[in-house]
Amino acid sequence: NTKSLKSTIKTVSDQVRKIDSVVNTSYPKNKNYGKAVFQTTLVDFNENINLHLGGYFNVMREFSKLFNKQGYGHIINIASIQGVLSPKFEHYEGTEMVSPIEYTAAKSAIIAISLYMAKYLSGNNIRVNCISPGGLLNNQPTSFLEKYKLSCTSKGMLDAKDLVGTLLFLLSNQSKYINGQNIIIDDGWSL
Repeated sequence: NTKSLKSTIKTVSDQVRKIDSVVNTSYPKNKNYGKAVFQTTLVDFNENINLHLGGYFNVMREFSKLFNKQGYGHIINIASIQGVLSPKFEHYEGTEMVSPIEYTAAKSAIIAISLYMAKYLSGNNIRVNCISPGGLLNNQPTSFLEKYKLSCTSKGMLDAKDLVGTLLFLLSNQSKYINGQNIIIDDGWSL
């Protein structure tokens, strides 16, 4: 919701005077999220895309306005390897897990709008980058984890802490000339 986002930005800005960066990791979804393609209705598909992609757009737009006023800023969006490549459906065989089509659609669109905004905001000292992690551990079945790991080069599914180094680099001045990039952290899943 734009009103609450604007209010939050104002509250934080008033407390810290300047906001250097925003890391956009939201993942809203409706109650019917997570079904197979033929069980996903158009209404649910559209609602989930609207919630997820619309949320990212809203954060980027509102923070871009703030960053334009203060003369600098950095937006880092968290997408997914499934925004870059299609799921490996064979990993899901024998489980009740599904790789929802709206997840892939939203994550690929997040990468696209990140690049769009990086170019749109060029010349304003505002950077927009994206991180696309591979799968993150979240109580997945052992059979899934084993198959997933076979597609990787060492660890397999990642822990959220595996993204921290890249995130800190992007937040630092050491990355001041990195703009419009999608950095993949997937332990070789995409090879």
